[in-house]
Amino acid sequence: MRVQIDRLTVRHVTMLDNWCMDTSDALTTTKAPRATSNRSTLPPAAAFKDYIGSHWAERTDVVPPAREQAAFAAARRARLSALYPGKRLIVPAGGAKVRSNDTDYPFRAHSAFSWLTGWGADAEPDSVLVIQGDEATLYFRERAGRDSDEFYSNPQIGEFWIGARPSLAQVAGDLAIATAGIADAAAVVSASDADTIVLREADPEITAAVDAARGEASDLELDAQLARDLSELRLVKDEFELRELRAAVESTKRGFEDVIRALPQITAHERGERIVEGVFYTRARGEGNAVGYDTIAAAGPHACILHWTRNDGPVVPGDLILIDAGVEGESLYTADITRTLPVNGTFTDAQRLVYETVREAADAAFAVARPGIRFREVHAAAMEVIAKRTADWGLLPVTAEEALGADGQQHRRYMVHGTSHHLGLDVHDCAAARREMYQDGVLEPGMVFTIEPGLYFQPDDLTVPEHLRGIGVRIEDDVVVTASGVESLSAGIPRTADEVEAWIAGLRG
Repeated sequence: MRVQIDRLTVRHVTMLDNWCMDTSDALTTTKAPRATSNRSTLPPAAAFKDYIGSHWAERTDVVPPAREQAAFAAARRARLSALYPGKRLIVPAGGAKVRSNDTDYPFRAHSAFSWLTGWGADAEPDSVLVIQGDEATLYFRERAGRDSDEFYSNPQIGEFWIGARPSLAQVAGDLAIATAGIADAAAVVSASDADTIVLREADPEITAAVDAARGEASDLELDAQLARDLSELRLVKDEFELRELRAAVESTKRGFEDVIRALPQITAHERGERIVEGVFYTRARGEGNAVGYDTIAAAGPHACILHWTRNDGPVVPGDLILIDAGVEGESLYTADITRTLPVNGTFTDAQRLVYETVREAADAAFAVARPGIRFREVHAAAMEVIAKRTADWGLLPVTAEEALGADGQQHRRYMVHGTSHHLGLDVHDCAAARREMYQDGVLEPGMVFTIEPGLYFQPDDLTVPEHLRGIGVRIEDDVVVTASGVESLSAGIPRTADEVEAWIAGLRG
């Protein structure tokens, strides 16, 4: 057990970078060493250490008032804890992930951790939330003084490298939760027993340490149940979540408008799809944390590739461009919107036919969505339209009715994806929920999901008339279930072919 706890402590307290410490001082760890830089090859002189650690102005440790989401997070913790009386729940934030050598991807805490703490884009890596009954404690790497080696020598967490970090008191005030240093989490993990449950996917090393402490008392089924419950509790959004999702959609609309204004620059570039991606990302970073997922900027036949994120093709006037993008706010709630635009501002007859058929399918899904129906019925309504229209056009070897049967499904050749998925902290939210709570679940007020039918006629599909080949269209909106139906959070983003053409014309003058 000693090795396991050392590993936990080393990673979450962090080792000093090799260039500023003698290897004899390194703590024992079983974790594979991270690649290091060659910023320096010699340990610093004592005079340097004394000098860099002195003559700093006093700084005032201002404790902020609780942020808006703190009360909502407390209520969520209470709901979760009530499902596990007498149990200790360990929910890690996760750590930074290496992109290349000593360069990390931007850190993003596990969504369940953010949901339970209210900590969003500013969450500290390697933090751990522990809930037991009515008590919750957030463990994180507390700020070190400027007289410590960490201040100047650790490029991962040292303030000289990454800027000011919060104190225990500041986070306690900000999130309205008890806090403790990350080193204290080792004792909690070492005390894990049959009454300890861990969110396994969030941090493999903490999970391994909990398993080692629990030994034969490990209950993997309870761990899996925790992940499932955390997803299912998130199916219905609270007031704060809905406000954040509305804000994310509004920012996303502005991002689409930025792209439309930049179309002359986009079409002039040999990799115009990349310019689309960059323009939208500028809005996402300016108003939020980042994009909620890799932007799809799929022009021409690329629009027939469902997850086209290479975005290295040209954007040619006369073609369509399918843009699937969403701004993620500082709270980590993300929008997920798709619009398919005529690059030169006007749909051709063939493009308009396909586009308006997809809109018809979306409208059919909107029409049936209301409390009390099964989630899968939303998809079924859209697919009825897809089957009928593709049969009318002579694309199917059977009737629409036959295609819609369980043994048919030929129409899915042109739309293989689902029509809807839940949306929130994750773009595909609540993914660990049971089927009976998700696909077969009953819609309730406060649920947020997408409606996103499409038609994709591959350029080499011989079942499709030549004038339709290479056309791909998807229209995606974000909706919230109300008492009587659904409200489109993205209603302010033009949808019909006429509205889209007027939108482009108005923005481009």
